[in-house]
Parts: sequence; structure tokens; C-alpha cells
Amino acid sequence: MSSASKALQLLSYFSPEQPEIGLSQIRRMASRDKATTYRHLQALETMGFVEQNLATKRYRLGPALLQLAQVREATVPRKAGVELPLTALAQATGETAHVVVLSGTTLYSLLSRESPLHTIRAVIDINTFPLHATSSGLSALAFGPDALFDVACASLDRFTDTTPVTADELAREVARVRETGFGHAPGLFEREITSLAAPIFDQTGEFAGAVAVASVASRLTSELETTIKAHLAKTSRVITRNWGGVLPAAIEGLWSDFLSPSKELDPML
Repeated sequence: MSSASKALQLLSYFSPEQPEIGLSQIRRMASRDKATTYRHLQALETMGFVEQNLATKRYRLGPALLQLAQVREATVPRKAGVELPLTALAQATGETAHVVVLSGTTLYSLLSRESPLHTIRAVIDINTFPLHATSSGLSALAFGPDALFDVACASLDRFTDTTPVTADELAREVARVRETGFGHAPGLFEREITSLAAPIFDQTGEFAGAVAVASVASRLTSELETTIKAHLAKTSRVITRNWGGVLPAAIEGLWSDFLSPSKELDPML
């Protein structure tokens, strides 16, 4: 990994739950020595990617990122294309729906919507999604760039006793996704949560992200799973179209039982 990559990687540690991070803390999170971490933070600060809070001496995301985010949203309006479909998906399934986008080899959270139907529900509180332990990640491995598999195998952290932690185990999970068109993560990342995901494609014709529904595992009956898959397929079609893409014929074939020419989700557009 280049020095620039290592510096930019520090940005991924910031989140709404952790908006400010001190030098010692971020050094530990990144598993680097203090001098190197400080040098990377200084480089990011020079470019406006981070800034130091003078009162706390901790670092936070800088104003340059706001400008980049505005340019990104203006030129590639990903979020605008998912807001209505995602809200409808959460309402239709009664569970938490969310969308991730692929940037490089990392899956980033774009937007989530929770259903008010249940008081106990899945909460999406991570910014990046493990490729090997989430339904969105498995969708990326099944339908995204081939190089993602090696990236995933380099970081096979165990989150639960069902998390795939070998290349062979992961390959079997990915094969199942390719057979059905749906990522399926039953307790792979959190024991109590089962998630299902469908891939999203953009104007390039390539995998661009995934839409997923996360459910409390004890609530996921076979009937609810079928309902979720049906709405995931339709939502994927809508978001893919909103992003300028078309679902590959092979995936349409896998989802033929769930999709119909009526495009039932069109009212969400």
C-alpha cells in the first residue's frame, strides 16, 4: 500500500458516532507508529481532508471533503436515486433497508431506512461493509470485479461462529449467491441479524453497489424471506434504472419468479 493510500485510509475511521479522533487513538486503530500516523494526518490536513479541533486537539473530517461530496452527488447522484425506493422497501418488508456503493475495493454505506413496524429492529451503524460477512459484500463478490475475492480473503475476520474464515468457505458462499442472485448472510456479521441483498448496476454495466434488507433473525420466516426477495429484486431493478443501468439478463432470469413486466415500484420514482 502506498503512502498516499495509507494516509487516505485514515479517513475511513471517522463516523457520526466517532466524529473526532485523537492521534494516539487513530494510531492504534490503524496499527501504525505514532510518527507515521502524525505525518499522514499532517498531509491530510494540508489538503483540507482533516482538521484539528483546537479545543480538544483531536482530528475531524475537513471542509475539502464537503466540496468533493457535493461534486460527487451533483455528477453521480447516487443518493437521490435510492431515497424513495429504499423507503418503500422498508415499508413493504417491515425491516431495515439499506444501500451500499462500491468504491475501489470497499463497500461504503450510502443510505439506510428503518421500518417503524417493530420496536426491535436491525440498526445500520457501520460505514464500511466486510466483503465476506455481509449479504451486500457477498453480492459484490458474486457480481463485482474478480479482484474483490482476493481482497476479501486477505481480511477474513471472524465475527460470529458462522462467519466464513477460509477461502474455500467463502467460495462456497459466493457460489450460492451466483445460483440465486441474492446475497444471504444468516448471522455472519451479527449473530442475531440475517440479511439479504441484491446487486445494483449503473450506466457502465458493471456492479455498482447493493440493496439489502436486515432482519432480526428470529423474525425471518420462510414467508417473510420470500417477500423480502421479491421486493429486493424489484427495488434493485428500480435503483439500477435510476443509476442509468440495466439488470443483466442472467440476473433477470434468476429472479424471474419475483419480477414482472408491470414494474410495480414505479410509483416510487
